[in-house]
Amino acid sequence: MIDLFTPWKFKGLELKNRVVMPPMCQYSVEKKDGVATDWHYIHYVSRAIGGAGLIIIEMTDIEPDGRISDNDLGLWSDEQIPALARIVDACHQYGAKVAIQIAHAGRKAQDAPTPVAPSAIAFNEQYKTPRALTTDEVKAMPEKYAQAVKRAVKAGFDAIELHGAHGYLIHEFQSAFTNKRDDEYGKDLSKFGTEVSQAVRGVMPADMPLIMRISAIEYVPGGYGLEHSIALSKAYKDAGVDLFHISAGGEGPIAAAGKPGTHAAYQVPFAREIKKAVGAPVIAVGRLDDPALANAVVGNEEADLVAVGRGMLRNPHWTLEAAAQLHKETVVPQQYAFAFPELLRH
Repeated sequence: MIDLFTPWKFKGLELKNRVVMPPMCQYSVEKKDGVATDWHYIHYVSRAIGGAGLIIIEMTDIEPDGRISDNDLGLWSDEQIPALARIVDACHQYGAKVAIQIAHAGRKAQDAPTPVAPSAIAFNEQYKTPRALTTDEVKAMPEKYAQAVKRAVKAGFDAIELHGAHGYLIHEFQSAFTNKRDDEYGKDLSKFGTEVSQAVRGVMPADMPLIMRISAIEYVPGGYGLEHSIALSKAYKDAGVDLFHISAGGEGPIAAAGKPGTHAAYQVPFAREIKKAVGAPVIAVGRLDDPALANAVVGNEEADLVAVGRGMLRNPHWTLEAAAQLHKETVVPQQYAFAFPELLRH
């Protein structure tokens, strides 16, 4: 019987359990050079010690003006590789595998002098109005993603995640709410994300999984629904995406459309439906901090993996605590044996 602590293997990725730490921006690059700091090292390695099976490093950007803020991580330069490699190596020592989320913030790049986007539409009145990318600029963008992914491979990551959710650049192209173009990238809303997927797949090892984080639905009037995100996911799968990380929203102010669900597991139905329709493994995320609930999502085969965000911010050892509550066997660092005697295996 499958549960939260059943190992999982896909292509060259082998996880000791089904627990994922999702990407959560730390806005902690004080030098504004995109280089990971000691904060990032401690932040991620502590979750590896705490038992997470897969850790996904926060949104890491393909160019300086593609950051949400100038305090974000980047991979537009080889100089940014060593600090990330140090984190990956340390997490591996404690049995965790590590992915990294590669992205461009598009119109939500708050510190860019002039953000870029599919169309010149501001996120809201507090954000700058972006400049619409030319068709030639759009065609050149996938190579920037590919170069960042090349650096991630050099850093030793086990998987790559593309950020196609939460109103950032790939999401902006795939949504009629933010994409008002009249060129080929406006006529086919999956074209940009498909080209990015193909470009990065081409520079990755064949056995390394490519993940796409996608917003399954939008929370603005006229925003797309599950039927559209399923069609997008099928196109991305054909382009080389192996695994989908199912979130929602982020494309614009949500007050007019009603607040997203705030109950536990409110996004799990989206993960379940995309998994079924697309025939690809999925990561469920969104208020899954309760171990029994997270365990049920996996046990009921609604998702292959479960991402726990706020729970891991509150408790770096969420995974060990979950194992204790669920009476599941797992490896515990010997230094913590007195705290988890029921879990100790060596």
